[in-house]
Amino acid sequence: MSQRPPKAEHRPTRLACLPYGVGHDHEGVCLEVQLGPYRLLLDCGLRDLTPLLNQNQPPVDAVFCSHAHSDHARGLKALHETFPTLPIYASHVTKQLLPLNWPEKNSPKTANFCQGLFWEKPFELFDDLTVQLFRAGHLPGAACILLTYRTVERVYKLLYTGDFSLSNLQLVEGLSIEALRGLSPDILIIEGTYGTMRHPHRRQQEKQLMQRIHECLTHGYSVVLPVPTLGLGQEILKLLRSHHQFTGRDLDIWVDGEVANACDRYLDLLPEFPLSVQNFAKHQPLFWDERICPRLRRLTPQQRGKIGQTPCIVLTDDLTTLYDEGYLLSGLWVMLFPASPHEGETLESPEIVRLMERVSIHSESYVLAEHSDGRNTTQLIHNLRPQHIIFVHGSPINLTDLTSLEELQNRYQLHLPSTGKLVELPIGDTFIQPAAPSPGVYEGELNDVERNITITLPHNIINDPHWRYFADTGLVEARWQGDELVLRGISQRELVSQSNTEKVINDLDCCLTCRHYRGQRCWNSQSPLYGFKVTPEGYCPVFEPLPQQEDEQSP
Repeated sequence: MSQRPPKAEHRPTRLACLPYGVGHDHEGVCLEVQLGPYRLLLDCGLRDLTPLLNQNQPPVDAVFCSHAHSDHARGLKALHETFPTLPIYASHVTKQLLPLNWPEKNSPKTANFCQGLFWEKPFELFDDLTVQLFRAGHLPGAACILLTYRTVERVYKLLYTGDFSLSNLQLVEGLSIEALRGLSPDILIIEGTYGTMRHPHRRQQEKQLMQRIHECLTHGYSVVLPVPTLGLGQEILKLLRSHHQFTGRDLDIWVDGEVANACDRYLDLLPEFPLSVQNFAKHQPLFWDERICPRLRRLTPQQRGKIGQTPCIVLTDDLTTLYDEGYLLSGLWVMLFPASPHEGETLESPEIVRLMERVSIHSESYVLAEHSDGRNTTQLIHNLRPQHIIFVHGSPINLTDLTSLEELQNRYQLHLPSTGKLVELPIGDTFIQPAAPSPGVYEGELNDVERNITITLPHNIINDPHWRYFADTGLVEARWQGDELVLRGISQRELVSQSNTEKVINDLDCCLTCRHYRGQRCWNSQSPLYGFKVTPEGYCPVFEPLPQQEDEQSP
């Protein structure tokens, strides 16, 4: 039990949340919650810890880490070094994974400054304040954190989801709504990474990714997958080791950077993984294996200049280093980026844009979501039925989309805080209807001059968070939808993908090289894709090559 602060007598109960970082862009997540006399920190993923460290005494009474991803945990070590007596808590698995955030030499194998807590067992932090951890899915060790504060008048509950997923992943079971249903929190702090977007079933996402990798290898391409250090890379490796399209295949899978060290840490934690994963590991190695195909090995300097000569797969958390060391200079390559938002390299990152200009490599994205989509987010909310909901962790546009849902506005008090803005959370029996957001309807002018059309919009439209994404490149796509003209902004990712499409060899059987592909749509009446907009790398059973390719031999 941590050292207790002096009890505040006759002090009115105050519930509030002060965000130091709400997870927009790359700022990280760090939230201070106030429960009566207590101040607690939920996660510490800040890059700049000045607001927390520039004090003579610990800024809070205790710290809780939801999981080991850097945008939630990277500031913990510096916080501990500045305030060694400040108690820090996490699940036992997260405690083992935390050191991966500080990969310098001689770093401890476990985060000794962090105390591990057991699942669902109430831990008495102070006489009138307890904490419980519930499995959140998303990543091994990831936890939802329930804080229960008791006063003479009533009991107050706050639930922080951290990052969560209701779907079962390859290496971690999803969050169980049944385990949380009876908690009835007054306050819910929940991630909204995907906003209102909806995803296919998790197994369908996995199937599509494995099929795409299979197609690339079949046509002579090697595949490089930039992934974060923890989570997604290990999920993909488990898929490649167990999916029917790769079982027994004569193929090399190389793992580079800190992703390999994270795999080692996973192996140390096998008893904490789902039984299905433990059973798999009894029959063959979960990761490193040079005997059973596909072979899975670390990428070392000895392989420089060799990989890519025959089709292979490479996973890395440092793509620029991979290029600088000469690994991507030979052979044909396809780069698959995760479409899910995570901190690190994306197709829009400046260093990746420069790399794409230097290397002849085709790039595209895939979906393998580790966070819940909009449908599951609202499902969890309706099962918990809190009075206050604070949305964090996601782009402003995605979080705004969630707070604009009428099904949430009509039932709950919604908050979309910004960094440094205190959110008061009064609890009562009377529901206070939150103000509805602006409908976002603007009037403008349309001028038709000879063959050019100019659409003029009022200046205040740029204040809407959607404008940043709409005007990303200054290019738009226009199409008719009934009697309405629909405009859609073209993103940098689409431009990069389109520019690299030309780098794909012409003998690849895909929509781009099909005689029926025009205007980004399929015009083959015999195809199930007839009339639909299709991606250039797509494929269907009635593919017909372009006339100039008919005499060429396909790979």
